[in-house]
Amino acid sequence: MRSKGIKNSVILSIVAVLVTLQATAQNPVSRGWVADNGDGTYTNPIIHADYSDPDVVRVGNDYYMTASSFNCSPGLPVLHSKDLVNWELIGYALERIVPVDVFSVPQHGNGVWAPCIRYHNNEFYIYYPDPDFGIYMIKAENAKGPWSEPILVKGGKGLIDPSPLWDDDGKVYLTYAFAGSRARIKSVLMVTELNSEGTTVIGKDVMVFDGHDENPTVEGPKFYKANGYYYLFAPAGGVSTGWQLVLRSKNVYGPYQVKTVMTQGDTEINGPHQGAWVDTPSGEHWFIHFQDKEAYGRIVHLNPMKWENGWPVIGIDEDGDGIGDPVLTYKKPDVGQTYPIVTPPESDEFSGSQLGLQWQWQANLHLSYGFPSGNLGFFRLNCIVRPESDGLWEVPNLLLQKFPAEEFTATTKLTFTARTPNEEAGFVIMGEDYQYISLRQLEDKLLIRTVKCENARNGGDEKELFADDFTGNEVYFRISVKEGAICNFSYSTDGQNYKTAGLDFAAKPGRWIGAKIGYFALREGITNDSGTVDIDWFRITK
Repeated sequence: MRSKGIKNSVILSIVAVLVTLQATAQNPVSRGWVADNGDGTYTNPIIHADYSDPDVVRVGNDYYMTASSFNCSPGLPVLHSKDLVNWELIGYALERIVPVDVFSVPQHGNGVWAPCIRYHNNEFYIYYPDPDFGIYMIKAENAKGPWSEPILVKGGKGLIDPSPLWDDDGKVYLTYAFAGSRARIKSVLMVTELNSEGTTVIGKDVMVFDGHDENPTVEGPKFYKANGYYYLFAPAGGVSTGWQLVLRSKNVYGPYQVKTVMTQGDTEINGPHQGAWVDTPSGEHWFIHFQDKEAYGRIVHLNPMKWENGWPVIGIDEDGDGIGDPVLTYKKPDVGQTYPIVTPPESDEFSGSQLGLQWQWQANLHLSYGFPSGNLGFFRLNCIVRPESDGLWEVPNLLLQKFPAEEFTATTKLTFTARTPNEEAGFVIMGEDYQYISLRQLEDKLLIRTVKCENARNGGDEKELFADDFTGNEVYFRISVKEGAICNFSYSTDGQNYKTAGLDFAAKPGRWIGAKIGYFALREGITNDSGTVDIDWFRITK
């Protein structure tokens, strides 16, 4: 009997390995950062990429996450997990940002701010704010979509961070906060009533918490009800220096008691901030939030959560004061079984009929920006007219993805076909400072060059750091990113020997987002045909 049990155990282990290998082949695991340690533990962050203001909902044994996307299109990424540690990017809930005409050009820092995802009556709901227009709602029967067109639930400038609550008596409530940059007020939390469909406000707006004195910049509330209490989970103190609050009341309109439940403590995880309370079918409780890491963006952490006297404690409370500190490495959630390691996509062979999910544009997509080539095996970017500002800050056809790890190397192979002078295609690290390496067609020759721009948001000028004549139109570009987001640019003609081009560059965040890496293709003047750059592949290595 014992030998039979050992044999079955071996067979099960082999099956588990085969399942993992199959899943890995279909969804390549990150070469830069993997949170799952493979021994029943994980290390934060669970996603070392800029999924700002994450919110999560559990549906049965599945977890779904969405996050802020600001001006990047498509917007509202949707990720899926079975164990809260391994996350797969499965799509976007917002194909185009509305109003469509407004977001046809880059609107850095505007657009889709902190969203909330919920599941009600067999449908997924996402409420998201645009600080210049108001609070929108979209819904879908399947998290992969299709998602409905946005409905403006509550119009108004400066309304942010909405979260709905379907109460036991059928009433629907919405909590939200204010962006001081638009509303000229902040540090208060509001509650109002919605109609039964959750599509419009029917109640009066009530201030339920004022954080000005002890909890300034309180924002990002998430609405829950448990054990007879209404709970608002809300951060305060600012993105990089703040702490996590929980408020509770027996009445939806208060008064609310308030308690600090997690701070940075003695850890290096600054400002643990704004996220989601979720549970497992086994009865465990967890909290997903972000940490602001400058050029790397707002990366995603997972912390255990326990209840004490009707209050949650997030992280580990080693000194017993009821306030947790975030964990670095911890035991994975108990979800009943072990699932394969999965990470959001990074590398791309551009061999399909659709662009990889990791890529976003700086504005709503126009067909002329570029398109996949199907079985031809490349993605084509067209050289669009360079904006009058002459830099990249106002360019809509930047094709970019998030930094995937603290240290990584990105290499790409390009074929540049210029059709008029002053067409240019390049590989860029984009932020409020940016730097790129490119091929630029002059009147009589092709030039390879490296260019840097500081303070792009305020009209900083581009400065050429490196230039050399180039023969042919096929090139390999490489950007190596080291600790501290220090980036080295190089190029090769054979894919084997690389030459450094220009000085190292310290990447900087964009407007409310981390630095991003990707491509551009531009021209000067209007013609009846444009030059192109065919992107053969993009590969991330350690």
